[in-house]
Amino acid sequence: MGSAFNRFCMQFCCCCCVADDEEEEDEKQPLVPADPLDYFTREVQKRRDEETNLWSEPGDPSHSERQDDRVLYSLLQARQKTRMGSTGYRRLSVDIEAMRDTRREVREKWKTILENLGFMAEADSLLAVSAGGSHDRMRNAPRARALLHTLHSETSIFNSNKEPPPERYLFILDRLLYLDIAEDFVAKAKRFYPPKDDSDEETPGLSVNLPLLLARIGAMNGGGEDEEEQSEKDDENLSD
Repeated sequence: MGSAFNRFCMQFCCCCCVADDEEEEDEKQPLVPADPLDYFTREVQKRRDEETNLWSEPGDPSHSERQDDRVLYSLLQARQKTRMGSTGYRRLSVDIEAMRDTRREVREKWKTILENLGFMAEADSLLAVSAGGSHDRMRNAPRARALLHTLHSETSIFNSNKEPPPERYLFILDRLLYLDIAEDFVAKAKRFYPPKDDSDEETPGLSVNLPLLLARIGAMNGGGEDEEEQSEKDDENLSD
C-alpha cells in the first residue's frame, strides 16, 4: 500500500488496514542474516571454542580481563603464527593442552558432584556457559558470589587458591540456587574435595606457571623469526 492510502486509512478508516500493512512490512524484514550458513558456522565455532577452552571469563570477547585467559589466548594466537609441525608449534601445543586439561579437571569435579546429586542427564547442560552470559540476567548474583568464595576458600574444587575462581562458575551457581541445590552442592564439595595443605596445593602436572608462560610468549613475540629459525634447527637436529 502507498503512503497516501495509509494517511487516508489513518484519517477516515479503522486502524485495521494500517495494522495489516505494518504487519506486511514486518514480515518483509529478514529474520536471519543475509548469509545464514556463514552466521550459523560462526555460532557453532564460538560454541566449540567455548567448550574447548572453558574461558574463565566467558563474557569477555577479548580474553584479556583475567591473566589465565590472557595467557591461553596469547598461546593460541602465537601458535597460529608458528609453522605447523615445528618445535615451537609443538611446545605451544603442549602448553595449551596443559591449560585446557587444568580447566577440564575443574569442570569434571563439578560434574561429579552434580551427578552425585542425581543430575546425571542434566550435568553437562548445567555446566555449559555461553559467551552471552550476563550478570544482569542472574537471579541471585550476591548469594552466588558468596558461595563461589566459600568453594574457593574452603574446598579444593579449584586447583589453586592463589588465583581468583573462574567467573564462569558464578553463573552455574546462580542456576543451582534457582534449582534449590546450591547449598547441597557446596556441602558435597566440602566433603569430596576438602582443602589441601600448602605443601599439597601445587601438585606436579596439574599446576600451570602463568608468569613463566607469559615470559615465554613475550620472548617469542620479540624473537619472531629467530624463534622460528631456532625451531627449524631443532627439527633438523632431531631428524639427524
